[in-house]
Amino acid sequence: MNSKEPVSICVLGCGTMGIAIISGSLESKTNLGHITACVSSEDSGKRLRNLYGDQVNVVVGDNASGIGASNVVLLCTKPQMAKLVLQDEKVYEQLKDKILISICAGITLSQLQDWTPDSTVVIRAMPNTPCKIREGMTVLGCLPNTSHEHRDLALGLFSPLGRCRFMDEKHFDAVTSLSGSGPAFACVVLEALADGGVMMGLPRDVALELAAQAIHGAASMVLTTGAHPAAIKDSVTTPGGCTIAGLLTMEDGKIRSTLARTIQEATQVASQLGKPK
Repeated sequence: MNSKEPVSICVLGCGTMGIAIISGSLESKTNLGHITACVSSEDSGKRLRNLYGDQVNVVVGDNASGIGASNVVLLCTKPQMAKLVLQDEKVYEQLKDKILISICAGITLSQLQDWTPDSTVVIRAMPNTPCKIREGMTVLGCLPNTSHEHRDLALGLFSPLGRCRFMDEKHFDAVTSLSGSGPAFACVVLEALADGGVMMGLPRDVALELAAQAIHGAASMVLTTGAHPAAIKDSVTTPGGCTIAGLLTMEDGKIRSTLARTIQEATQVASQLGKPK
């Protein structure tokens, strides 16, 4: 297929990230054919049918038929299930000449090559859950011989869901921890700031709104203007003011090293996810 053809997607496994990608893709409506979601249980199938109605073709217990009706396959299973799913005899046969994009943390391009036919184009992707509202970040990785056509197709699939860029595979464990897990870490910070507002008398809903918009606005300033976060911080830090008082309290709690070590630890765990137990 080429990058101008409608993308008919088969999603293998519809957990949090699979649903986020489906929702974002339906919302974007960019060069999109049909979407098939393959799940293992009838309960999961019922949940998806209730969620999407006839916008998504839901298949229970038959991955091969879903793949056969699509030209792009998104592997969204748990990492430890990836090999078992891909090496099913019927699935393996249907993967010939298809594009397989794996979002499985820790599963390398070399492993994907070993588990699929030679004619399968394999690409790694690390999206995050804000893809559900088209505010995501996706990092893509591919083999050196991957054509520009296939790279463009992957970009075309994920770019409508937020920001998207290619990086060398050697960075993927760090990408997984910072970008893939990052929204969870950011929500802890957001919740803590809102708790502080509640402690000082703000209603919970107001405190949460103010905290969320503060983080969203600051992040948007960095992305839109290219300004360093330190420059934005310094611009509102006046001598003897409340901001510097709060910043020094954060430093007392070693928040910088704690957050940096959070990414370090998550990266180390990500590096082990694709290895046999």
